[in-house]
Amino acid sequence: MNRALTLDDSVIAGIALATGLLAAFLSRTLLRWLAKHAKRTRWSGDDVVVDALRTVVPWSMIAGGAAAAAAVLPLTKAVQHTVNQCLTVLLIFVVTVSAARVVAGLVQSVTSSRSGVAGSATIFVNITRILVLAIGFLVVLQTLGISIAPLLTALGVGGLAVALALQDTLANLFAGIHILASKTVQRGDYIKLSSGEEGYVEDINWRQTTVRALSNNLVVIPNGQLAKTNMTNYMRPEQQLTILVQVGVAYDSDLEQVERVTSEVIAEVMTGVDGALPDHEPAIRFHTFGDSRIGFTVILGVGEFSDQYRIKHEFIKRLHRRYREEGIRIPAPARTVALQSGTVVIPQQRTGDDFVQGGMTALHD
Repeated sequence: MNRALTLDDSVIAGIALATGLLAAFLSRTLLRWLAKHAKRTRWSGDDVVVDALRTVVPWSMIAGGAAAAAAVLPLTKAVQHTVNQCLTVLLIFVVTVSAARVVAGLVQSVTSSRSGVAGSATIFVNITRILVLAIGFLVVLQTLGISIAPLLTALGVGGLAVALALQDTLANLFAGIHILASKTVQRGDYIKLSSGEEGYVEDINWRQTTVRALSNNLVVIPNGQLAKTNMTNYMRPEQQLTILVQVGVAYDSDLEQVERVTSEVIAEVMTGVDGALPDHEPAIRFHTFGDSRIGFTVILGVGEFSDQYRIKHEFIKRLHRRYREEGIRIPAPARTVALQSGTVVIPQQRTGDDFVQGGMTALHD
C-alpha cells in the first residue's frame, strides 16, 4: 500500500492485537481448567496433550492477532510478506516444539503402561523427539523458500561419513533398540552379566544401560556390550524364584526327625519373613552320603532376587537353633593323625564342609 497511516488504521490494528492477546489469555485459562480435570483420569496421555495445547493455542491467538493487525496497516508488499513469514515461522516453531513434547509424552506413557518395554526407556523418547523437531525444521526451511532437496542429499552423503566415524555410538544405539524390541530387559529387572556386573536396571538410553547394584552404586554398561554378553535376567519369565540351601547332618541322626523339624522351620520362615512365599511348596531332598554327613537340599520360594539373602539368613539361624534344641548334630570338619612305630603318617588335608577322601603318605625312617 502507498497510502499514509491513519488513526483508524492504528485503532483497528490495536483492536486486532488486543483481541488476540485477550483470546490467548482466555484460552490459557480454559486449558488450565481442563488440565485440572485431566489429572483426575487414569490415562496420562490427556495430561500431555492439554499441557501442549496450553502452549500452542495462546501463541496461535497472538500470532493471529498480529497477522490481522499487520493486514490492516498500510504496509508495503515486501514488509507484509516478511511479517507474514516471521509469524508463520514462529507458529511452526511453537507447533513443532509442542508436537515433539506431545509425541514424546505419549511414547513415555505407552512404554510405562506396557510390561514388555522399559518404563523409562529414554531411547524411544529421544528418537521420537528428534524426528519431530527435524520435520519441523524442514518445514521452516520450505516456508522460507529454501529448497530442502539439496540439503537432504548433502545430509545423506554426510550421514555415511558420520556413520563411519561413529561406529561404536551407532552400534550402542541399535543394540539398545534391539534390547528393548526383544523385550528381554526392562526397568526394574535384576540382571547379571557373565562379566560379573549385576543389579537392577534403572534406564536404557541411546548409548548405555544404567544398572544399580545392591551396594546402591550405579554401573554404566554400553548397550553393545550388554547385547553381546551372556546375561541372566532374574525377573523373567516371572519375578518369583526358588533358592537352594545345602544342609548336612550326622549319620546317627533320625532322618524322619530331621525332615520333620526342617519342615517346621521352613513353615515358620515362609510365614514370618518378608519376601518369602507362603503359598510356595517347599521341598527337602536327601542326596549325598558324605565322608561325615548325610547331605540334603532345602528348596525355598522367594518373592524376588534380593529377598533371598534375608530369607537364607533367617532360615539358617532358626534351623541351627532348632537342631540344637532337638539334639540333631551337624558334624564339623576334623583331622586325624595316626602315628606308627618308625613311620610318620601325614593325612591328606581335609577342606570345606565335606571331607575329601584320600590316602596317607608314609615317611619311613
